[in-house]
Amino acid sequence: MKRFSKIYTALILIFLFAPIAVLIFFSFNSGSSTSSFSGFSFRWYVELFRNGEILNALKNSLILAVASSAIATVIGTSAAFGIHHMKNKHVRSGVMTATNIPMMNPEIITGISLMFLFVFVGGLLGLSTKLNFVTMLIAHVTFNLPYVILNVLPKFKQMDKSLPEAALDLGCTPIQSFFKVQLPAIMPGVFTGMIMAFTMSLDDFVISYFTSGVDFQTLPVLIYSMTKKSVKPTIYALSSIIFVIILVLLLLSNREKTSAERLEAKKKRQEKKLREAILRAQKSRRQLENKIDESYESSGGNRWRPVHKIIAGVAALALIVTLCVTVGIYSRNTVTLNVYNWGEYMSLGEEGALNVNKAFEDYCRKELGMRVKVNYVTYTSNEDLYAKLSSDAVSYDVIIPSDYMIARLASEGLLAELDFNNIPNYETCISEDFRDLYYDPENKYSVPYTYGMVGVIYNANVVSEEDIGDWDLMWNEKYSGSILQFNNARDAFGTAFYKLGLDVNTKNSADWEKGLEELRRQKPLLNKFVMDEIFNMMESGEAAIGAYYAGDYLTMVDNQSENVDLQFYYPSNTNLFVDAMCVPAASQNKELAEAYINFMLSEEPAIANAEYVCYASPHSVVYNSEQYKEDMGEDAMRILYPEDFDFHEAYDSNCFKDLDADTKKLLNSLWEDLKIN
Repeated sequence: MKRFSKIYTALILIFLFAPIAVLIFFSFNSGSSTSSFSGFSFRWYVELFRNGEILNALKNSLILAVASSAIATVIGTSAAFGIHHMKNKHVRSGVMTATNIPMMNPEIITGISLMFLFVFVGGLLGLSTKLNFVTMLIAHVTFNLPYVILNVLPKFKQMDKSLPEAALDLGCTPIQSFFKVQLPAIMPGVFTGMIMAFTMSLDDFVISYFTSGVDFQTLPVLIYSMTKKSVKPTIYALSSIIFVIILVLLLLSNREKTSAERLEAKKKRQEKKLREAILRAQKSRRQLENKIDESYESSGGNRWRPVHKIIAGVAALALIVTLCVTVGIYSRNTVTLNVYNWGEYMSLGEEGALNVNKAFEDYCRKELGMRVKVNYVTYTSNEDLYAKLSSDAVSYDVIIPSDYMIARLASEGLLAELDFNNIPNYETCISEDFRDLYYDPENKYSVPYTYGMVGVIYNANVVSEEDIGDWDLMWNEKYSGSILQFNNARDAFGTAFYKLGLDVNTKNSADWEKGLEELRRQKPLLNKFVMDEIFNMMESGEAAIGAYYAGDYLTMVDNQSENVDLQFYYPSNTNLFVDAMCVPAASQNKELAEAYINFMLSEEPAIANAEYVCYASPHSVVYNSEQYKEDMGEDAMRILYPEDFDFHEAYDSNCFKDLDADTKKLLNSLWEDLKIN
């Protein structure tokens, strides 16, 4: 039985820690694949400390975790003290139940509720930005409190009740009794609660996601935004470092508990002597108080102790005021530009590339005579962007949504009309092919950033050449179990509609039913529905066929394992999309935002972004650059910029447009039916 118990425990530990071991192992991989080890290297650790975006998110996470755990520890310890001394057990039980709500409540409910609360209060106060660092801090303190209370309260119950009474009998005030007698006794629980609160705060994503503003992005939120593409190995390195740090903290916490247990045993041995000392102290207390009074009256230096405290307080207050004034002066001289973009969708200095945001800050300082700070935060979908803008919770200056979302935002008055006098590069860089498109027919709200098409990716080592062609490959029974389909309704139905020759923007319910039947016919052949998982599955050879974006295929090719030969083709009809730079109507710095857009159209940042994102660029300065063509290579240029291709005509007939409410409802219903049945 003991052997079985040991085997069972070992299996549980392997199940829990094997994924972490794999992550740590591949953090030392010289390549970027998670399926093949190319050789031992510290490359990703070096890149980690060069990545300003990740380091800034890590700094934010640490600041938030330290601040929230410290505040939660103080409040939680005080609350545990109060709960412990409650006389009425029913009141105590009710308070404990209320205290545990943030811990027992689903995180998504807590996050949404807090967001609504902050937006409501911010609206009452007339704030332009309702979500910021303070709202995140309040949210983190809220869900950390139960963990502190549950760790500290048992220590109060274990503590000898005579200790604080003895301290009071010996002349201590209640405050002195708490700090000199009770706090040392409960310190193991306080320390454990603080460590747990720190860990929970550092790890939190859901509540942070709903309560974060434009000025503060934590590491979990940043990593989530990276799922537009595969998570880079720099995150493996960072995760390994965090795991080791947390492990050390937990070991220290466990050591503290062990030390506390030894002290508890020693304390019990000394209880008898302590009680005798208490009795003796009670008899001589009055004599001791008299002597203290006489000593205080005869000592002139003691008179100055209150003065010393006042001086120290004034000095501390002066230091705080000085820091606030300094920060205030710096803030008045610095303009913050809030940029909201897709994750992994801008060159920010990785692997020696240009950091376009830093370059813009330098440009503003040298050319415009302004001190500008670009506050760059990311999102994962157009719907996330829409939720933030429509809630009026935050104020951004530059956003980069997709075409159909631009049409929706403009129709709801959420976009500002651009002053193209501040964007002179628009006339010279953007060709007629990318003007007068359906989402912005009068070219008032947007400037194209990237564009692309959906194609079929396949493993040439598995798929026969005669099977390659149109969308039929995605329905070929020969490759059952090796096919991947989009895990979102619009793209998945799009593949079926293109295959059937139907209008992807139709309002005809019969056409949508036909699309559903086609997807039902395909479903038994699928390996799974995927989004960002397609990267690892195609790169490792776990799947052989999948539809995805051309730019992301180029990323996969660089990371594929040795036994995989990924190839790509465009079906005759496929989805085309455009992502464009816009200025929200609520922007606080519209002219500076337009200067930023104009800067993004200049040669160096435009090429840097195009090379990093790997999507096609609508900027003539990019696709006419010989350096860009050389850096990308012939195969990539052939895929991104097909010859004899009329983008404008193909776009109008194949792009996704924003569906009306009834059609969206029908689409969601059919998608649920497909996934469930």
